[in-house]
Amino acid sequence: MISKAESRSKIIDVLRASPVFGKLEDAVVHALADVLRLQQIPGGHNVIREREPSDELLFVISGGLRVSRRDAKGQLLLYNEIRPGMSFGESGLILRQPRAADVTAVRDSVLAVLSRDDFEALLVQYPLAINQVFVRTIYNYLRHAEEVAVRRHAQTFVVIPLHENAKANEVAASLAEAFSKMGRTHLLEPPNEAELQKMKLKGHLESAQDMSAYQDALEEESDFLVYEAQSEPTDWSMRAFRQADQVVFVVAANAPNTVGLLEKRLLEQPDYSMKRMHLAVLHSAKSARPSDMANWKEGRSFERIYPLRSQRPTDFARLARFLTGTAVGVVLGGGGARGFAHIGILRALGESGIPVDLIGGNSMGALLAAQYACGVPLDKIVEHTRTFASGGERLTLPLISLVSGHRVKRDLRKMFGNAQVDGQWLPFFAAACNLTKGCTTVLDSGPMWKAVLASNSPAGLLPPVLDNGDMLVDGAILENVPVDAMRMRLGTPLERRRGNGTIIAIDVDVQEAMGVDPKLTKLSNWSTIKGYFTKIKVAPNIADILYRAGHIGGLNQRGRTVAQSDHYLEPPVAEYSMMSYRRADEIVEVGYKYAMEKIKLWKLKETKTK
Repeated sequence: MISKAESRSKIIDVLRASPVFGKLEDAVVHALADVLRLQQIPGGHNVIREREPSDELLFVISGGLRVSRRDAKGQLLLYNEIRPGMSFGESGLILRQPRAADVTAVRDSVLAVLSRDDFEALLVQYPLAINQVFVRTIYNYLRHAEEVAVRRHAQTFVVIPLHENAKANEVAASLAEAFSKMGRTHLLEPPNEAELQKMKLKGHLESAQDMSAYQDALEEESDFLVYEAQSEPTDWSMRAFRQADQVVFVVAANAPNTVGLLEKRLLEQPDYSMKRMHLAVLHSAKSARPSDMANWKEGRSFERIYPLRSQRPTDFARLARFLTGTAVGVVLGGGGARGFAHIGILRALGESGIPVDLIGGNSMGALLAAQYACGVPLDKIVEHTRTFASGGERLTLPLISLVSGHRVKRDLRKMFGNAQVDGQWLPFFAAACNLTKGCTTVLDSGPMWKAVLASNSPAGLLPPVLDNGDMLVDGAILENVPVDAMRMRLGTPLERRRGNGTIIAIDVDVQEAMGVDPKLTKLSNWSTIKGYFTKIKVAPNIADILYRAGHIGGLNQRGRTVAQSDHYLEPPVAEYSMMSYRRADEIVEVGYKYAMEKIKLWKLKETKTK
C-alpha cells in the first residue's frame, strides 16, 4: 500500500499541476495538502448527485470521473471527463449552490477531499492567497471558461471479446502497436502467476492480488494503456473494465449475435453506461468486403462499429485515430468537371502520408468519394467518372424535371452494383437536400448507387430521389461542402466540435459573378442567343440560372464552411468549365500541385508549433 508520505507527495504534485491551485505559494500548498482527506472510489460509484448541497471540493489523484445529467425524459446525457490533476466543486463550495450535475467514477479512483470547515479554516489562515484563487475560479465559472489541467495521464482502453473465438489478443496487440506510433504505449495482457511474481520482485506489487500501485505507475509513465480482457468474467477482466476509459468489444465476422456471461456481468456494472463503447468486427486478412454490420446494432448501443481485417496495420491505425479523436475526415464538394481536382488532392494526401479515415461529399464530390471508399484506384476513378459523364440524358415532358434521369440511375447501378454505403472498410457518406423536410439529409447507409444519385440530382434538372416518403435532391441547395455532417461523424457524442479530429474541406465551386448588362431591362431569349453568336455573354441561360439557384445555399454557407474546417482547400480551377470532362487529367494535375504546396505549409506550421 502507498504510505502516508507518498500520498501527501502525490497530493502536492496534483496541486502543483492544477491551473487554479498551482499558483499558490509553497506554504499554502503544504497547508492545503495537510487537510485534504484521501478517499478511494470504486468504478461505477456515484460521487456527487445533482441538487445535493455543495459542501466539498474534490481533487482527482488517480482514475477518472464522468459528469452526467438526465433530461426531462430521463435520458442519460454524458458530458466531460474529470481527469487526474483536475479539481471540481470550487464554485459550488464558494457560492453555496447545489450540485449542477451527477459525477460518477468511471474507473477505480482516488480523490482528495477538502471539506467546507477546512476550507474556511484555510481562508482565515491565508485570506489573501485563498481569496485570489477562488475569485479566479468564480471568474472562470461565470465566463464558462474553466481551465483544464495540463498534467497528462495515459488514455486507457480495454479490449473485450464477446465470445470465446473473438481473437481479442490480436486486436489488443495490433491496437497497441498502432498506439505506439503515437506515443508511449503499454499492453497489459491477462497475467499468469509467473508474471505476477515477476512484477512483485520488481517492486511493483506488495502482493500478487494488489495491482493498483503498478497500474498507477504505468499511467504516469505512458500515453496509452491497452488492457486485454479474457472471454470469461474473471477478476482480471472485471478489473480491466473498471480501469478503462473506453471499451472496445471484439467479435469475429459472421459470429452469432448472442449475449455471453461476460457481457451480462458487465451490463450489471454501475458504470457501464458511463463508458465510451465501440465494437470491432474482425475479418480475415483476405476479406474483400465487410460482413453485414446491421446484425450487431440490434440490442446494443455503440459509438461506432469498426470492420477490421486481420494483419492489416492500416485498419488498426484508423481505429486508433478514431479512439483518440485524431481521425482525418475529407469532404469533397460539388462542381462538375472541376471536381477532378479532388482526385489530385487525394493523391497528394496519400503521397504526403496524410490518412483518410472518413470521406464524404456532395454531388460530384459524392460520386468521387463513393468510388474512393469502395477502394477504386485514383486513375480508375478518373476513367470511370469521365465515361459516366459522357453518357448524356434524354429530355422528358417537363412536369417533374427537364430530363428523365433513367440513364444516370442505370449507370450508377452498374458502377456500384450491390455495394452498400455502410459496407465499406472506409466510412463514407453522401449529402442531399431534403425538399420534404427542408434540411440536409446525410446518407450513411443503404445502396451506394442510391446515395450518390440523390446527391447528384439537381432540382428541376433530374427528378428527386424518393427515400421513405422524402424527396432528395443535390445537397448544394443548402450546403455544397457538407462540413457540418463530417464534424458530427468525426466527433464523439461527447465532443462534436472543432479540434476533435481534422477536417479537410475541398471546395471546387468557383465563385463566379453572375450578372447582366446594366443596360438590359429584362431577360429575353434573344439576349441569350446573341451571346452565343458574339461569344460575349450578355445574359445567363437556363443552365446558368438553375445551377446558381441550386448552389445558392452553398455560396451563402461558405464562410461557415471555412470556419468549421481545419484545412479549407480551394484549388484554382476557375478556367475550367463545369463540363470540361475531356480536360480531366489537367484538372487532376492542378489539384495535385495546389495540394502539395498547401501541405508543405501545414507541415511547416506544425514544425514551428512543436
